[in-house]
Amino acid sequence: MLRSLYTAATGMNAQQLKMDLIANNLANANTTGFKRARAEFEDILSDTLHTPGLTAPQGGTAPSPLEVGLGVRTGTTTRSLAQGDIVSTQNPLDVAIQGQGYFRIQRPSGEYAYTRAGNFRVDSLGRLTTQQGEVVDPQITVPADSTELTINPTGLVTCKIPGRDTPQELGNLELTMFQNPGAMTALGGNLYAANPSTGEPLQVRPGEQASGGLAQGFLETANVKAVEEMIDMITTQRAYELNSKVIQTADQMLQKLTNMR
Repeated sequence: MLRSLYTAATGMNAQQLKMDLIANNLANANTTGFKRARAEFEDILSDTLHTPGLTAPQGGTAPSPLEVGLGVRTGTTTRSLAQGDIVSTQNPLDVAIQGQGYFRIQRPSGEYAYTRAGNFRVDSLGRLTTQQGEVVDPQITVPADSTELTINPTGLVTCKIPGRDTPQELGNLELTMFQNPGAMTALGGNLYAANPSTGEPLQVRPGEQASGGLAQGFLETANVKAVEEMIDMITTQRAYELNSKVIQTADQMLQKLTNMR
């Protein structure tokens, strides 16, 4: 019975962590480029009371082991990389990735971060930046007197300059591909960092190397589905309640045992 108390406690802890992930998913349901996360559980090493092949009192050997599980723990969290809905904003500085890939961002420290959020801005120097003012890499500088900024599906950025008939090329947006993008480290601010588990980053032009194309005037919304999260919330709550019931039942059994005369 003491074993059941601790086992049920691990179940409650695991369901609490899953509920935390659901809460974060729902909180970011309107966050541009957000990717939902889910918990992956694994059982804890079982307590083996006897192994197969043990000689039985009646003779012969036991054909199977006697094992009692010791509960559950959260093995890892998995980030869903499914494409979010693409919505129109009519803002020429908004860019959605239609497919795989990440924009590369240079942080003030000089390190690189990566994002799916293409709601860009132009800073006082004319550079294309994120909402937090971190520079998009490769750097794109928009002239102060430019008009009709255009970003085509392959990432070519052009603008019109008064007095010129032909558009001026400002550079080319690139996308970064990873062998294992689901392992990226979340930094906050819609940014992710590479790590040894992601593999080496590969810079490509949009549309190449299985990367997605770009859509100007659109944004990718979070891939959170409120109905699915609510269903997960209900099942998580019920699992938590069941583990709580196990603790109550084990406590009642222990109480009866200690009251025996």
